[in-house]
Amino acid sequence: MTMDAHKPPGHSPPRMETNHRGIVNFFFELGMLKKTPRSGYQFLGSGKESVADHSYRVTMIGYSLARLSGQADPFRVVCLCLFHDVAEARTGDLNYVNKQYVKTYEAEAVEDLASTLPFGEDLKAMVGEYRAGETLEARLAHDADQLDLILELKEQSDLGNTYAVKWIHHALRRLKTEIGKEIAAEILETDFTDWWFEGHDHWWQRQEG
Repeated sequence: MTMDAHKPPGHSPPRMETNHRGIVNFFFELGMLKKTPRSGYQFLGSGKESVADHSYRVTMIGYSLARLSGQADPFRVVCLCLFHDVAEARTGDLNYVNKQYVKTYEAEAVEDLASTLPFGEDLKAMVGEYRAGETLEARLAHDADQLDLILELKEQSDLGNTYAVKWIHHALRRLKTEIGKEIAAEILETDFTDWWFEGHDHWWQRQEG
């Protein structure tokens, strides 16, 4: 008879105690990005989104740019996009006007956050790579960040905000890659409703009953 035969019904080996408090706190902290508004819209006068809203589409754009480039590692680009604004859970979002007068201790925020995570060194490396902007993946992530802004500005422009066009001019100048510039040019030629409205007249002309 084996030792297992003497175990009472339903018995299972004791689970090793593991402290996941740092990870759980990190997950709660990420929730702050859903509550943190992107502050530039107060100057634009229309539009609104949270940092989490922004980061989601930046990540999707980044993945797309990586695949279109044919040279970048999509996983790395996605990671850089996901983490590029994570410090704003602690610092908040400062727009270009704020940054003229307020110093943000982003490096310290990243360092403090990383110290609580088992993959903290990875987090610091990703944020560092993004900020340095020297690798192809980092340049694509930067362009994804700007393309998300350009998409928002094009929408606001289509809705009648004339100031958005002036903002687009500056965002275009911050693009770093050819594929980013090509996508931006296409954005400016596309109405923000085309994805669901253009070519779908039969949707709206269908008679009921």
